Amino acid sequence: MAKRAEKKAPKQSERLNYGEVSRELKTGGPQRLYLLYGQEDYLREAFLGEIKAACLPDGGDDFSYHRLDGRSTSLRELSDAVNALPFLSERTLTEVRGYDFAHCRDAEAAALEKLISDIPDWCTLAFVQDTDFEPDQRTKIMKAVAKCGKVINFTSQGQGLLVQWIRKRFAALGKNALPDACVTLIYLSGELMNGLIPEIEKIAAGTQGELVTAEDVSRLAMRIPEARVFEMTDQLAARDYDGACRTLADLMAMGEEPIAILAVIGTQMRRLYAARVAVDEKLGGDFVRQYCGVKFDFMVDRLLRSARGFDTEDLARAVELCAETDYAMKSTGMDGADLLSELLIKIAAGARA
Repeated sequence: MAKRAEKKAPKQSERLNYGEVSRELKTGGPQRLYLLYGQEDYLREAFLGEIKAACLPDGGDDFSYHRLDGRSTSLRELSDAVNALPFLSERTLTEVRGYDFAHCRDAEAAALEKLISDIPDWCTLAFVQDTDFEPDQRTKIMKAVAKCGKVINFTSQGQGLLVQWIRKRFAALGKNALPDACVTLIYLSGELMNGLIPEIEKIAAGTQGELVTAEDVSRLAMRIPEARVFEMTDQLAARDYDGACRTLADLMAMGEEPIAILAVIGTQMRRLYAARVAVDEKLGGDFVRQYCGVKFDFMVDRLLRSARGFDTEDLARAVELCAETDYAMKSTGMDGADLLSELLIKIAAGARA
C-alpha cells in the first residue's frame, strides 16, 4: 500500500540537506567511498549523477565507469573493478547496486573491510541501496563503511523544501502553483518526488490558464491509499459513517489488501489519540509532531482538527479495536473486508456517542 514515506519521519536535525551535500561534493571533490540509501530515491539518483559528473567530467563511461549488481557480484569482481586503472579520465567510478551487507559475515566481511579501507586514490566506490535498506550500525562492516567513507540517508524532504520544489516543477511547465495547491498535492499523492513528478505533469496538462489551485489538484491528482484512509477517519470524526463505508469500498475496489488498510487505520488512530491528548492537555502541535513522527505542518493541523471529533476514551478504544481486528485477521479464517466493516461500525459507534 501507499507510497507516502512509511518509516518514522526523521527529526529536523536528521533530515537530509541536499544542498549541503551537493556543495560539499563540488568544493571538496568526490570521496573514495559512498553509501547511498533512503526512501527519497529521486534525490539519491540525482546525487549519484553528481558523483559521476565529478569523477568523469569528460565522459569515460565505457572504460572508467563500472556498474555491478551487488546481489550477484563476487568480492573478486568488486576488487577488480575498484583497482582498475582509469583510461581516458583521471578517475574511475564503481557503482554497486543493492549489495547484501546483511549477509556479509566473517571472512567475507573481513575481506570487504580490507577492500574499502584501501581504495585507490583514483577510484570512487558507491554502494547504492534500495529504498527499504536500513544500515545496521552495530556491525563491523557498517562501522568500517562509516569510518572510511560517507554514508548519506536520502530522507523525504520537509514541507518548505518540498513545496518549493513542486512550485519549480510546475513553473518549468509554464504553471504557477499556489502554495496550498502544493500542500494538497503532498497530502493526496505523498511526499516522494518520483511519485509526484507524473502527478505534476498530469495536473499541468489538465488545467486551463497559468494558475494551479488546490481545487485543480483535488480534481486531478491520484490519491494514494493512505490519503483515502485519512479521508475515511476524517469522515468518522465528522459522523459520516456512510461516507467512510464508501471510502472503504473504494479502497477494496482498488485492490488494496485488508491487512494493509488496517495497518494504516491503526497508525492513524494512534496518531489521533496522541492528537486528542495534546488537545486535552494543551500540549500543542509540537507534541503531535514529535510523538507521531509527522513532519508536515498541515498534517499536524489536520490531526488536531480531526481529533476534536472524538472523545479521548473513544480513540483509546479505537486503538484497541484495531489491535483486536489485526489479531482476528491473522488468526481466524474470517473475511478481511467483513472485519474492516465491523471495525468501522464499532469506531463510528464511539464517535457518535
